[in-house]
Amino acid sequence: MTDATVQLRAEHRMETTRLQGAVDRLTAVVGWPGFVAAVSAAIVVWVIANLLARHPVDPPPFTGLQGMLAVAAVLIASLILTTQRREDQLAGHRAQMILELSVLNDQKISKIIALLEEGRRDNPAIVDRFDGEATAMSTPADTRAVLDAIKEIQGDPA
Repeated sequence: MTDATVQLRAEHRMETTRLQGAVDRLTAVVGWPGFVAAVSAAIVVWVIANLLARHPVDPPPFTGLQGMLAVAAVLIASLILTTQRREDQLAGHRAQMILELSVLNDQKISKIIALLEEGRRDNPAIVDRFDGEATAMSTPADTRAVLDAIKEIQGDPA
């Protein structure tokens, strides 16, 4: 992992509020495979206890259980969406960093090719010739044209 990636992750963690940290921890618990087993076991115990009880708290069709499960489903969905939103922010920052580094690398490579071509032309020991490919490669990519082409392929209006 590069220093920039480590720094990006560290900044992301430092910007996390206590509430966001709690949501992340809860989401991690919900994502644990044992959570499914624990919920399933709790449901089975609830049903059996109410079937065997002389005065059941939640008799069949177990409307109390259904209500609790509905509330739990809404809470779990909210936890997952909240966590996903935060992770999308990190992914967006990472994608922006990769994009900017790619553009910078393109510019650097173009400059290197231009300097090599200039050195080749200025060197009396090398026969001067025109190299169209090197000339084309010494020009950085037109990022606006690339973006427009991407939007056109994806069907987005410019």
